[in-house]
Amino acid sequence: MRLNLKSHPRATDKHTVVETEPAPAQAGTVTWRDSAVYLLRRVLVATVVAVATSVVAVILSFAGNGQATWRLALGVAFVLWSAWVWTRAPKPGRMRKRALWSCATLLVLAWFLTLRPSHTRNWKPEVAVLPSIQIEGDRARITGYRDFNYRSRDGFDARYQEREVDLSRLNSIDLFISYWKDGPMAHTFLSFGFENAGPVCVSIEARPEVGERFGALPGLLKAFELFYVVGTERDLVRLRTNHRNERVYRYRLNVSPADARRLFEVYVAQINRLADKPEFYHLLRNNCTMNIIRNAEIAGRKAPFDGRSILNGRIDRYLYEVGLVERTASFDELRAHAEITKAAQKAGDETFSQEIRAKE
Repeated sequence: MRLNLKSHPRATDKHTVVETEPAPAQAGTVTWRDSAVYLLRRVLVATVVAVATSVVAVILSFAGNGQATWRLALGVAFVLWSAWVWTRAPKPGRMRKRALWSCATLLVLAWFLTLRPSHTRNWKPEVAVLPSIQIEGDRARITGYRDFNYRSRDGFDARYQEREVDLSRLNSIDLFISYWKDGPMAHTFLSFGFENAGPVCVSIEARPEVGERFGALPGLLKAFELFYVVGTERDLVRLRTNHRNERVYRYRLNVSPADARRLFEVYVAQINRLADKPEFYHLLRNNCTMNIIRNAEIAGRKAPFDGRSILNGRIDRYLYEVGLVERTASFDELRAHAEITKAAQKAGDETFSQEIRAKE
């Protein structure tokens, strides 16, 4: 006899556990992961927009040639427009406005990247003449040698000379550090000394146009070309001590005559190269101190990077530590002895270089 088991369920069937699939989440339910991703996306977009807006506003205000109030106004206007586009623009057409903002941002950045240095601008008179130096054997002939007579910060009698020096008589290098205010930043420049002849002073600077003044932000944004001023100490030093009210220090560098000549020849090559191929000044990468260091490396003096090459108002302590300046006294004593501000303010025209060295 056959049994029909399907028609007689076992007694234990009533205890059988029935597995069921979980019910699907209701449409519109937001998990914590969704919230985190949404918040992260918003923060990322806000950060990108804020950075791009700041960069474009600074470029519009300071980059390139010409400093004018209307450019500052243009930068402020871009900030206000950006804030409206990303926070207050009405929903109809909002994406179109943001696309327009993106195009405007890219156009400004592209314009900045296309900026190129030039020698053909409306330069200030004090940087209007490019120097050049020609070397034949031991003789170096300098044209565009500056020897201005300053009556005030911006008032002067322009005076350029031609000068010839004997490189076999080159025997020293002095470093000048000029502080326009207390702090870690300064302007540095060199002076090459010759036996029985006046020194040749070389200052690597930004080259402003008429109506421009040096500033940190323009100095980062292709607003100035690089310029080597070659001239007398009574021009380059007295301008700073007597008319710009800067504190100036002078240090004799521990270099041999042969090393001094090699560095001078590197300077000559850089001056002549710059006359053929202009460069932009850059506050951090292509400034006075970085070019001195770069030229010294070309001349054969290698040194590891030190932060005081950027915070160059502290470069004298670095030179003391590595033995490039005199170490017979403490650094504080050396620094006190090195200040020449008062001596330069009192020095006469014909004996200027001798008087600022009278304490030697």
